[in-house]
Amino acid sequence: MKHSHILAATAALAVLALAGTAQARDQIRIVGSSTVFPFSTAVAEQFGKTGKFKTPVVESTGTGGGFKLFCAGAGEDSPDISNASRAIKDSEVETCKKNGVTEITEIKIGYDGIVIANSKSGPQFNLTVEQVWKALAKQVPVDGKLVDNPNKTWAQIDSSFPNEKIEVYGPPPTSGTRDAFVELVMDKGCETFPAIAALDADAKKAACQQMREDGAYIDAGENDNLIVQKLEANPAAVGIFGYSFLEENQSKIKGASIEGKTPIRARSTFKAPDLMPVN
Repeated sequence: MKHSHILAATAALAVLALAGTAQARDQIRIVGSSTVFPFSTAVAEQFGKTGKFKTPVVESTGTGGGFKLFCAGAGEDSPDISNASRAIKDSEVETCKKNGVTEITEIKIGYDGIVIANSKSGPQFNLTVEQVWKALAKQVPVDGKLVDNPNKTWAQIDSSFPNEKIEVYGPPPTSGTRDAFVELVMDKGCETFPAIAALDADAKKAACQQMREDGAYIDAGENDNLIVQKLEANPAAVGIFGYSFLEENQSKIKGASIEGKTPIRARSTFKAPDLMPVN
């Protein structure tokens, strides 16, 4: 039986799923979040240097992709650890159970922030969540009705913004960072519109959470470093990714202020919690 550990978290957390190493292998296999990937890789390398075991193999598959692989079974081909930047979903826990992954325990390993950033040579953005939603939602209210998003430039969102095409690189649907961004920004940004408030629960969820598909939002895959490269090459573009990638590339990119708050590292003392069974 495969024994696993998962860190339950919301948008601003990094999560880890840890399992007993498959008996037929002599090397731990790790999958999951691209945001957690750099940290997991560093730990894996240190583990390989200081222990008697081989350095674990770490793959960046995205949170959703990692859980899909992790919950596929308990055999030799299944990963032993799944990193995540969101909590495991009930549906994923059920999939795990059906496939023999039945003893799941959560471990919190830290907190992460999501940033909106652009090139150092680009404009300084001071955004509200409502403005971000108006820039990225598939449909927005116009004259009281939801229509396909007509906002092509930032100036159409707010006249004080540059008259530049909205071009935002961000994570794919399989990403925990994307899930967290939707929960923290998209869901919050649509709350003030009467046309959204009048919808039933399912319609409201769809209206708030669906990202536009006309080229203004660009799925960059599970590769935050690629987003940084795109921003460096195009000062008019904007990116969405984990805070650590902003901190590592401060000579190239800068963070936008959201609701008047500039992204900075939070200083805190962290104590690892006890293992907590999910089921």
